[in-house]
Amino acid sequence: MSSNQPNRRDVLQVGAAGLAALSLGGASMGAQEKNEQGVPLRPLGKTGVKVSLLGLGGHHSTRAKEEKDSLRLIQRAVDEGVTFLDNAWDYHNGGAEERMGKALEEGKIRDKVFLMTKVCGRTAKEAQSNLEDSLRRLRTDHIDLWQFHEINYENDPDRIFAAEAAIEVALKAKEQGKVRFIGFTGHRNPEVHLKMLQKPYDWATVQMPLNVLDGTFRSFQKQVLPVLVERGIGAIAMKTLGGNGGIVSNAKVPVERALGYVFSMPISTLVSGMESEKILEQNLKIVRSYQPMSHDEMIALETEYKAAAADGRYEGFKTTKNYDGPVHKKQQQEA
Repeated sequence: MSSNQPNRRDVLQVGAAGLAALSLGGASMGAQEKNEQGVPLRPLGKTGVKVSLLGLGGHHSTRAKEEKDSLRLIQRAVDEGVTFLDNAWDYHNGGAEERMGKALEEGKIRDKVFLMTKVCGRTAKEAQSNLEDSLRRLRTDHIDLWQFHEINYENDPDRIFAAEAAIEVALKAKEQGKVRFIGFTGHRNPEVHLKMLQKPYDWATVQMPLNVLDGTFRSFQKQVLPVLVERGIGAIAMKTLGGNGGIVSNAKVPVERALGYVFSMPISTLVSGMESEKILEQNLKIVRSYQPMSHDEMIALETEYKAAAADGRYEGFKTTKNYDGPVHKKQQQEA
């Protein structure tokens, strides 16, 4: 673990480079490189890896009643140029990893994707068990990105970095080549993300909610994203439509504008919950034709929906426990 990490004051004092990148909107990302399928590619922080700007969410893509439908959706997404695949140890009680692993193996496409999954365990024993399960289910000998899942509670960072805790397993797995990069996720409170960023490790990635409404209420965009830009950490966007599409259905933000707004941020990829080929096709059309919004255009969109964003009513993942997984709820009850 690195010993030259910033303290809380340093984390909160974002440098000029981070602020400048954010103020430029999508223009800060430079010219758009695309793969042969027409999907834009972005650097994943300072890892040296480039990933598709549109990522496939592991929870939604494996929701189908019939397994064959999930396999076809995953394989088609990869064929269409989506290279970043999201998952987690606890999704569908392991079923999400099982289906994704089968889709990759049967389609012979493991080497075409950047495979991410998340670890739920906080202790070393739990994390080791999660790792072994994930490798087996995903039918692979390594995970490209292993992220600590749902860093939502104030005590989560300290639990992961305690003696005989999960970080030890992650570091060992990286040394052994079972994990290439390590990051963390969370959807509740940017202050908890900042606490995790103080810990003595140089994170490869951070996954967090980013959407049109976020800048007004308990904002990850304003509090966390500038720190990631400053430190060269890959930003992974999620909850861009509010979790189950609430920002579109309730706040009435058009899908094209909601996605385009976040694509225009200095992110590496946007994990989208695509549970059907119809939604995949819609999002592929948007990302392939996407042109970065200007700073003024982004501000205008924020202003247009500022009233809807005021109290977090359409971002329930920040204000309720409805989006917390059962594993993590139990962890907090036992803490």
